Amino acid sequence: MLTEAAQRLYLSRIEQALKAACTIASQYASGTFRVHDNGGRDVVTEVDRRLSHELRGLLQKPGEGWLSEEDPDDEARLACGPVWVVDPLDGTREFVDGIPEWCISVGLVVEGVPVAGGTCNPATNEFFLGSLDCGVAYNSRPVSASTRTTLQEATVVASRQECKRGEWSRFETSPFRVKPMGSVAYKLSLVAAGLVDATWTLSPKHEWDVAAGVALVAGAGGRVGWFDSQELRFNQETTLLPGLIASGKNLWPEIIQLLAADYQESSR
Repeated sequence: MLTEAAQRLYLSRIEQALKAACTIASQYASGTFRVHDNGGRDVVTEVDRRLSHELRGLLQKPGEGWLSEEDPDDEARLACGPVWVVDPLDGTREFVDGIPEWCISVGLVVEGVPVAGGTCNPATNEFFLGSLDCGVAYNSRPVSASTRTTLQEATVVASRQECKRGEWSRFETSPFRVKPMGSVAYKLSLVAAGLVDATWTLSPKHEWDVAAGVALVAGAGGRVGWFDSQELRFNQETTLLPGLIASGKNLWPEIIQLLAADYQESSR
């Protein structure tokens, strides 16, 4: 695992790369245009590719692996120590529709563990950066995950699409507030910063969707993982994760108990 000093060096690289990518993304900021699938995907593809190219050029050095939604997977990454796991634009649907719930996500994985990460939301001017040993900063201010001890009156951010499909309808009478939101990387960042209390999804997610956010939540003193205390492992041959739960540490047991029935049903 990387030393704290090494993590700080990587964080500096992440910060500089994200700033450069944010400058590019701001040219297409939410609200400055509105497109739809009949041509809109061409615009999104252009932005994705520009961001991916910029990030890779600034982040990857010899001996470091690369896994990104926008690039063909090179299995040589499996033999690398540090591996960059990147989503140049997480929350495409929100980006296209002008909803400010998308972000750029950069994670650093070492020996299967997300060690450092950073996300930025150019539409809201939010910047999240942190690592396991260096803590987490939100717009340069130190933050930590929620210390709430019960889901009573908690705020839980949920996938906007899952809510539309009715997958969160069972929680309509729960004692916590469900807030639909786009990008999963952005949701995890908000959990890390203590701006919301928890998020979860029982739907599979790719490593690039969540690597940065997992590092941020863990670095902020929260807990992130899966049922039965299973640790989420990254830089795997198969990049699809079964799902994800993230919260302040005190909420973890209550959330696991709440979701146990759903998990058992989905596992059949």
